Amino acid sequence: MGKVRVVGDDKGNVINISQNNPEYGYIRVEQETIQVDERGWLKFVKRSALLKGKVEDLEKAEYSINTVLPGKIIVIESLTPFNAQNPEKNMKIAGPTGVVCRIDDQPIYRDTFYTPNLNACDEFISHNNSDEIKDIMHAQTALGILTTKQDRVQDLNL
Repeated sequence: MGKVRVVGDDKGNVINISQNNPEYGYIRVEQETIQVDERGWLKFVKRSALLKGKVEDLEKAEYSINTVLPGKIIVIESLTPFNAQNPEKNMKIAGPTGVVCRIDDQPIYRDTFYTPNLNACDEFISHNNSDEIKDIMHAQTALGILTTKQDRVQDLNL
């Protein structure tokens, strides 16, 4: 598991100021880690999370680009929106299809969080609308809107 590091924006700023309230802001952190799904499929992923707070507190922390923080970034999935004012935010989407992952008709929400607790674990929720996702993928592929990994591999082997 990689270390959690502070990253800057495209201008090299570590602290990003809220557009809605200049008293608040956030710092972005990233980590490369191993993720194993419920079927035992292992893959390396890059995760990012936001450390939110008052700008004066974020400044006092004196973080700079590449500062290493103890802890890790975890994924939390929920059937309850993380943002009550904007419930569409953080919906779990099935790759490039645009289909919302759901359990029956209930959407799954997904967000990432930094935690100093190394014992904290990801909390995943398995969706049950796989047939809908597959149907949309096949339709998008047929229309040339979506290419699958297999299509890209075949194109490289031509």
